[in-house]
Amino acid sequence: METSTYIFLQHYWWFLVSLLGGLLVFLLFVQGGQSLLFQLGKTEAQRQLLLESTGKKWELTFTTLVTFGGAFFASFPLFYSTSFGGAYWVWMLILLCFVLQAVSYEYQMRKGNLLGKKTYRIFLLINGIAGPVLLGTAVGTFFNGAEFIVNKEQLSILSMPVISQWATPWHGLEAVLNIWNVCLGIAVFFLARVLAILYFMNNIDDESIRSQSWNRLLPESIAFLLFFLAFLAHWLIADGFAVNPDSQEIFMQPYKYALNLLQMPYVTGILLVGVILVLWGIGKTYLNPSYREGIWFSGTGTVLTVLALLLCAGWNHTAYYPSITDLQSSLTLQNSCSSPFTLKVMSFVSILIPFVLAYIFYAWRAIDLKPGKKETEGTGL
Repeated sequence: METSTYIFLQHYWWFLVSLLGGLLVFLLFVQGGQSLLFQLGKTEAQRQLLLESTGKKWELTFTTLVTFGGAFFASFPLFYSTSFGGAYWVWMLILLCFVLQAVSYEYQMRKGNLLGKKTYRIFLLINGIAGPVLLGTAVGTFFNGAEFIVNKEQLSILSMPVISQWATPWHGLEAVLNIWNVCLGIAVFFLARVLAILYFMNNIDDESIRSQSWNRLLPESIAFLLFFLAFLAHWLIADGFAVNPDSQEIFMQPYKYALNLLQMPYVTGILLVGVILVLWGIGKTYLNPSYREGIWFSGTGTVLTVLALLLCAGWNHTAYYPSITDLQSSLTLQNSCSSPFTLKVMSFVSILIPFVLAYIFYAWRAIDLKPGKKETEGTGL
């Protein structure tokens, strides 16, 4: 396969992975809703409405997470083996959060469950808080680096044919020591709560919940903006991990991500449109409490914003998974991707993605034909 075609496929698959990442962050409104369960649900009937509303969508979030990981594994296997195999404590905790979610939705309403309804709801609360924070912190390492070493020559060592090794015994947990990783994680957490509020106002036909959701919208939005803008400001002025296109040498370049925006104006446009849509959905809903469509504007804006940030992490000769232990071990689109044949075959399969998205849209609309509505006062239903 010609080199130009191979490079195109590498960039194409990074775009698809980035798009799936954007969809995943949008769908974290399910986790955001779980974290608000006891704040918005003042009565048992209201909590049940909130759980029924998020319970219709949690599988979409989990499925997108699995698809995101699968796409990464197929297109950039060295990242998968390095991060999932090295920073396994972080990914195990994320998986545990989603397992707690699945178990909670399945068993909390079953008669005779051993742990009791409240215990399962606390599990959902844990997932609602820890899930977005951990995912956001993990994504932060795409820009701030992780501690690993890649040595492909070790494949010839029969006793231990391991390409990547983690440089610390914490295996990914050390990411919390970087304040900007945590800053992004907290921003994702508050964004999930904002999206959940907008979703509840659109999806639940209960004036009390809508009123309480509207009251929470401004403080949650301010918290999100404070952490996101702090991360964005640092991201724009930080040194980035650049790749020499000729020698593939990785080096530190001042204002690398800001330069990426300047050199890729179409990505800048995506980022600006995304941020504007997020703010539009929040602002219009806050100024008009009867407005119900804010989730679609802010949700679309979330997908576009995350897409633009991730494109800046991998495109324009940038190391998308930098190593702060050994700079030359950093992963790039070129040194971590699958073979030309694999990328080409998968590209034909990716043609089905629009049909999958259409099915998700159809299923979403079918589920929401009847918004959640409290029909009987004091029944606990």
